[in-house]
Amino acid sequence: MTVADRLPPTTATVAAAAAGVDTSTGTTAEAVALLADRPLVVLTGAGLSTDSGIPDYRGPGSPARTPMTYQEFVSGPLAQQRYWARSHLGWGRMRRAEPNAGHRALARIAPELLITQNVDGLHERVGTPRLVALHGRIADVVCLGCRRTTGRTALHARLAAANPGFTERHAEVTVNPDGDVDLEDTAGFVVPGCESCGGVLKPDVVFFGENVPAARVERCYAAVERLADAGGALLAAGSSLTVMSGLRFVRRAVRCGVAVVIVNRGATRGDPLATVKLEAGCSEFLTALDSARLDARAS
Repeated sequence: MTVADRLPPTTATVAAAAAGVDTSTGTTAEAVALLADRPLVVLTGAGLSTDSGIPDYRGPGSPARTPMTYQEFVSGPLAQQRYWARSHLGWGRMRRAEPNAGHRALARIAPELLITQNVDGLHERVGTPRLVALHGRIADVVCLGCRRTTGRTALHARLAAANPGFTERHAEVTVNPDGDVDLEDTAGFVVPGCESCGGVLKPDVVFFGENVPAARVERCYAAVERLADAGGALLAAGSSLTVMSGLRFVRRAVRCGVAVVIVNRGATRGDPLATVKLEAGCSEFLTALDSARLDARAS
Protein backbone atom coordinates (compact mmCIF):
# COMPACT_ATOMS: atom_id res chain seq x y z
CA MET A 1 0.00 0.00 0.00
CA THR A 2 1.42 3.41 -0.95
CA VAL A 3 1.15 6.70 0.90
CA ALA A 4 -1.32 7.82 -1.76
CA ASP A 5 -3.52 4.82 -0.89
CA ARG A 6 -3.58 5.81 2.77
CA LEU A 7 -4.13 9.55 2.29
CA PRO A 8 -6.52 11.37 -0.07
CA PRO A 9 -4.36 12.67 -2.96
CA THR A 10 -6.91 14.84 -4.72
CA THR A 11 -5.92 18.23 -3.30
CA ALA A 12 -2.23 17.45 -3.52
CA THR A 13 -2.42 16.29 -7.12
CA VAL A 14 -4.30 19.41 -8.21
CA ALA A 15 -1.89 21.71 -6.38
CA ALA A 16 1.16 19.93 -7.79
CA ALA A 17 -0.18 20.10 -11.33
CA ALA A 18 -1.03 23.79 -10.94
CA ALA A 19 2.56 24.46 -9.87
CA GLY A 20 3.93 22.68 -12.90
CA VAL A 21 5.28 19.70 -10.95
CA ASP A 22 5.49 16.37 -12.77
CA THR A 23 3.04 13.98 -11.12
CA SER A 24 3.26 11.28 -13.78
CA THR A 25 4.70 8.72 -11.36
CA GLY A 26 2.46 9.79 -8.51
CA THR A 27 5.50 10.40 -6.29
CA THR A 28 4.95 14.13 -5.95
CA ALA A 29 1.28 13.57 -5.19
CA GLU A 30 2.23 11.05 -2.49
CA ALA A 31 4.73 13.40 -0.91
CA VAL A 32 2.45 16.43 -0.94
CA ALA A 33 -0.52 14.41 0.30
CA LEU A 34 1.51 13.06 3.20
CA LEU A 35 2.47 16.58 4.27
CA ALA A 36 -0.65 18.54 3.37
CA ASP A 37 -2.38 18.58 6.74
CA ARG A 38 0.24 17.51 9.29
CA PRO A 39 2.39 19.51 11.69
CA LEU A 40 5.81 19.85 10.08
CA VAL A 41 9.43 20.28 10.96
CA VAL A 42 11.44 21.21 7.88
CA LEU A 43 15.18 20.75 7.35
CA THR A 44 16.68 22.68 4.43
CA GLY A 45 20.03 22.48 2.69
CA ALA A 46 21.97 24.16 -0.10
CA GLY A 47 19.70 22.75 -2.81
CA LEU A 48 16.97 25.12 -1.68
CA SER A 49 19.09 28.16 -2.61
CA THR A 50 20.22 27.10 -6.07
CA ASP A 51 17.26 28.95 -7.60
CA SER A 52 18.66 32.09 -5.96
CA GLY A 53 21.91 31.65 -7.87
CA ILE A 54 23.89 30.10 -5.00
CA PRO A 55 25.47 26.77 -6.02
CA ASP A 56 25.07 23.68 -3.87
CA TYR A 57 27.74 21.38 -2.46
CA ARG A 58 26.89 17.94 -3.74
CA GLY A 59 24.13 18.23 -6.34
CA PRO A 60 24.45 16.75 -9.81
CA GLY A 61 27.46 18.30 -11.54
CA SER A 62 28.81 20.01 -8.43
CA PRO A 63 32.64 19.94 -8.33
CA ALA A 64 34.41 18.30 -5.42
CA ARG A 65 35.69 20.83 -2.90
CA THR A 66 37.29 20.91 0.53
CA PRO A 67 36.15 23.88 2.66
CA MET A 68 38.57 25.26 5.22
CA THR A 69 38.31 23.56 8.60
CA TYR A 70 38.21 25.37 11.91
CA GLN A 71 41.59 23.90 12.84
CA GLU A 72 43.12 25.28 9.65
CA PHE A 73 41.52 28.70 10.17
CA VAL A 74 42.97 29.13 13.66
CA SER A 75 46.38 27.79 12.60
CA GLY A 76 47.68 31.29 11.84
CA PRO A 77 47.58 34.51 9.78
CA LEU A 78 48.25 32.87 6.40
CA ALA A 79 45.16 30.64 6.65
CA GLN A 80 43.06 33.59 7.84
CA GLN A 81 44.34 35.72 4.98
CA ARG A 82 43.42 32.99 2.50
CA TYR A 83 39.98 32.57 4.02
CA TRP A 84 39.06 36.26 4.18
CA ALA A 85 40.36 37.06 0.69
CA ARG A 86 38.16 34.36 -0.79
CA SER A 87 35.21 35.09 1.48
CA HIS A 88 35.38 38.82 0.76
CA LEU A 89 34.82 38.15 -2.93
CA GLY A 90 32.11 35.58 -2.30
CA TRP A 91 30.19 37.74 0.18
CA GLY A 92 30.20 40.64 -2.25
CA ARG A 93 28.07 38.49 -4.54
CA MET A 94 26.14 36.31 -2.09
CA ARG A 95 24.67 39.33 -0.29
CA ARG A 96 22.92 40.29 -3.53
CA ALA A 97 21.12 36.91 -3.80
CA GLU A 98 17.35 37.12 -3.43
CA PRO A 99 15.00 34.61 -1.77
CA ASN A 100 13.28 32.32 -4.27
CA ALA A 101 9.82 30.77 -4.47
CA GLY A 102 10.86 27.94 -2.14
CA HIS A 103 11.93 30.34 0.62
CA ARG A 104 8.70 32.29 0.25
CA ALA A 105 6.56 29.13 0.29
CA LEU A 106 8.22 27.92 3.49
CA ALA A 107 7.65 31.29 5.15
CA ARG A 108 3.94 30.95 4.36
CA ILE A 109 3.84 27.31 5.48
CA ALA A 110 5.45 28.40 8.77
CA PRO A 111 6.38 24.93 10.08
CA GLU A 112 6.61 24.12 13.77
CA LEU A 113 10.35 24.61 13.29
CA LEU A 114 12.47 25.30 10.24
CA ILE A 115 16.02 23.99 10.64
CA THR A 116 18.36 25.30 7.96
CA GLN A 117 21.88 24.12 7.26
CA ASN A 118 22.33 27.15 5.01
CA VAL A 119 24.29 30.21 6.10
CA ASP A 120 23.00 32.54 3.37
CA GLY A 121 20.29 34.22 5.50
CA LEU A 122 17.59 33.90 2.84
CA HIS A 123 15.05 32.29 5.19
CA GLU A 124 15.52 35.25 7.52
CA ARG A 125 15.01 37.68 4.64
CA VAL A 126 11.45 36.45 4.03
CA GLY A 127 10.56 36.49 7.73
CA THR A 128 10.34 32.76 8.36
CA PRO A 129 9.10 32.23 11.94
CA ARG A 130 10.49 29.60 14.33
CA LEU A 131 13.83 29.30 12.57
CA VAL A 132 17.09 27.69 13.68
CA ALA A 133 20.13 28.57 11.56
CA LEU A 134 21.98 25.40 12.51
CA HIS A 135 25.36 26.54 11.19
CA GLY A 136 24.97 30.27 11.85
CA ARG A 137 24.85 33.09 9.31
CA ILE A 138 27.59 34.31 7.01
CA ALA A 139 26.24 37.85 7.57
CA ASP A 140 27.54 37.83 11.16
CA VAL A 141 31.16 38.06 12.35
CA VAL A 142 32.55 37.05 15.75
CA CYS A 143 35.86 37.95 17.39
CA LEU A 144 37.67 34.88 18.69
CA GLY A 145 39.24 37.06 21.39
CA CYS A 146 36.50 39.09 23.04
CA ARG A 147 33.57 37.22 21.40
CA ARG A 148 31.99 40.48 20.24
CA THR A 149 29.58 39.90 17.35
CA THR A 150 29.22 42.45 14.54
CA GLY A 151 27.61 42.66 11.12
CA ARG A 152 29.37 41.51 7.99
CA THR A 153 28.50 44.66 6.05
CA ALA A 154 30.80 46.78 8.21
CA LEU A 155 33.68 44.30 7.86
CA HIS A 156 33.12 44.09 4.11
CA ALA A 157 33.63 47.86 3.89
CA ARG A 158 36.80 47.64 5.99
CA LEU A 159 38.20 44.83 3.82
CA ALA A 160 37.43 46.78 0.65
CA ALA A 161 39.17 49.88 2.00
CA ALA A 162 42.23 47.87 3.07
CA ASN A 163 42.49 46.09 -0.29
CA PRO A 164 41.71 48.59 -3.08
CA GLY A 165 41.23 47.05 -6.51
CA PHE A 166 41.16 43.46 -5.20
CA THR A 167 37.54 42.82 -6.14
CA GLU A 168 37.99 44.25 -9.62
CA ARG A 169 41.08 42.08 -10.28
CA HIS A 170 39.15 38.91 -9.48
CA ALA A 171 35.76 39.67 -10.98
CA GLU A 172 35.43 36.32 -12.78
CA VAL A 173 35.94 33.87 -9.90
CA THR A 174 33.22 31.32 -9.09
CA VAL A 175 31.24 31.64 -5.86
CA ASN A 176 30.88 28.58 -3.61
CA PRO A 177 27.82 27.65 -1.47
CA ASP A 178 29.33 28.82 1.82
CA GLY A 179 30.18 32.28 0.51
CA ASP A 180 33.80 31.94 -0.56
CA VAL A 181 35.33 31.52 -4.03
CA ASP A 182 37.90 29.40 -5.83
CA LEU A 183 41.02 31.57 -5.66
CA GLU A 184 44.67 30.76 -4.98
CA ASP A 185 46.13 34.28 -5.39
CA THR A 186 45.55 35.67 -1.90
CA ALA A 187 49.07 36.91 -1.09
CA GLY A 188 49.13 40.47 0.19
CA PHE A 189 45.46 40.56 1.20
CA VAL A 190 45.12 42.70 4.33
CA VAL A 191 42.88 41.34 7.11
CA PRO A 192 41.94 43.84 9.83
CA GLY A 193 41.43 42.69 13.40
CA CYS A 194 38.58 43.26 15.82
CA GLU A 195 37.91 46.96 16.37
CA SER A 196 37.39 46.35 20.08
CA CYS A 197 40.38 44.19 21.01
CA GLY A 198 42.40 43.57 17.84
CA GLY A 199 41.58 39.86 17.95
CA VAL A 200 41.04 37.43 15.07
CA LEU A 201 37.72 37.81 13.27
CA LYS A 202 35.79 34.77 12.04
CA PRO A 203 32.42 34.50 10.33
CA ASP A 204 29.88 33.43 12.95
CA VAL A 205 29.27 30.10 11.23
CA VAL A 206 30.11 26.53 12.18
CA PHE A 207 33.19 25.40 10.26
CA PHE A 208 34.00 21.78 9.57
CA GLY A 209 35.73 20.60 12.73
CA GLU A 210 33.51 22.71 14.99
CA ASN A 211 30.44 21.55 16.86
CA VAL A 212 27.00 23.05 16.44
CA PRO A 213 26.08 24.72 19.76
CA ALA A 214 24.33 22.15 21.94
CA ALA A 215 21.31 24.40 22.65
CA ARG A 216 20.53 24.61 18.92
CA VAL A 217 20.72 20.85 18.50
CA GLU A 218 18.51 20.19 21.52
CA ARG A 219 15.87 22.63 20.29
CA CYS A 220 15.77 20.80 16.96
CA TYR A 221 15.62 17.34 18.56
CA ALA A 222 12.77 18.46 20.80
CA ALA A 223 10.77 19.78 17.84
CA VAL A 224 11.26 16.51 15.93
CA GLU A 225 10.24 14.43 18.95
CA ARG A 226 7.04 16.45 19.47
CA LEU A 227 5.95 15.42 15.98
CA ALA A 228 5.44 11.85 17.19
CA ASP A 229 2.55 12.77 19.51
CA ALA A 230 1.13 15.29 17.02
CA GLY A 231 1.04 12.94 14.03
CA GLY A 232 3.49 15.20 12.25
CA ALA A 233 6.20 14.69 9.65
CA LEU A 234 9.75 15.76 8.93
CA LEU A 235 10.52 17.23 5.50
CA ALA A 236 14.15 17.42 4.36
CA ALA A 237 14.41 19.69 1.32
CA GLY A 238 17.52 20.33 -0.76
CA SER A 239 20.00 18.50 1.47
CA SER A 240 22.17 15.54 0.53
CA LEU A 241 22.26 14.67 4.26
CA THR A 242 25.89 13.67 3.77
CA VAL A 243 27.04 15.11 7.08
CA MET A 244 25.65 14.04 10.44
CA SER A 245 24.72 17.64 11.23
CA GLY A 246 21.47 17.20 9.30
CA LEU A 247 21.13 13.41 9.05
CA ARG A 248 20.79 13.06 12.82
CA PHE A 249 17.36 14.72 12.72
CA VAL A 250 16.15 12.27 10.07
CA ARG A 251 17.43 9.41 12.21
CA ARG A 252 15.75 10.81 15.31
CA ALA A 253 12.45 11.15 13.43
CA VAL A 254 12.59 7.53 12.29
CA ARG A 255 13.37 6.31 15.83
CA CYS A 256 10.33 8.25 17.06
CA GLY A 257 8.06 6.78 14.39
CA VAL A 258 7.71 10.09 12.54
CA ALA A 259 7.15 10.03 8.77
CA VAL A 260 10.05 11.45 6.72
CA VAL A 261 9.82 13.00 3.26
CA ILE A 262 13.05 13.83 1.40
CA VAL A 263 12.96 16.15 -1.61
CA ASN A 264 16.28 16.53 -3.39
CA ARG A 265 17.84 16.36 -6.84
CA GLY A 266 20.14 13.36 -6.49
CA ALA A 267 20.64 10.64 -3.92
CA THR A 268 20.92 11.45 -0.22
CA ARG A 269 22.37 9.56 2.71
CA GLY A 270 18.90 9.50 4.26
CA ASP A 271 17.10 7.86 1.34
CA PRO A 272 16.87 4.39 2.97
CA LEU A 273 15.09 6.01 5.95
CA ALA A 274 12.53 8.00 3.97
CA THR A 275 8.81 7.30 3.93
CA VAL A 276 8.80 9.08 0.55
CA LYS A 277 11.86 10.19 -1.45
CA LEU A 278 11.20 12.60 -4.30
CA GLU A 279 13.64 13.70 -7.00
CA ALA A 280 12.39 17.24 -7.64
CA GLY A 281 13.29 20.89 -7.42
CA CYS A 282 12.62 22.50 -4.06
CA SER A 283 10.90 25.63 -5.37
CA GLU A 284 8.35 23.68 -7.39
CA PHE A 285 7.64 21.16 -4.69
CA LEU A 286 7.33 23.67 -1.86
CA THR A 287 5.00 25.86 -3.92
CA ALA A 288 2.80 22.80 -4.50
CA LEU A 289 2.90 21.93 -0.82
CA ASP A 290 1.97 25.48 0.17
CA SER A 291 -1.06 25.36 -2.11
CA ALA A 292 -2.12 21.96 -0.77
CA ARG A 293 -1.90 23.14 2.83
CA LEU A 294 -3.95 26.24 2.04
CA ASP A 295 -6.61 24.02 0.48
CA ALA A 296 -6.52 21.64 3.44
CA ARG A 297 -7.10 24.49 5.88
CA ALA A 298 -9.96 25.80 3.78
CA SER A 299 -11.73 22.43 3.52
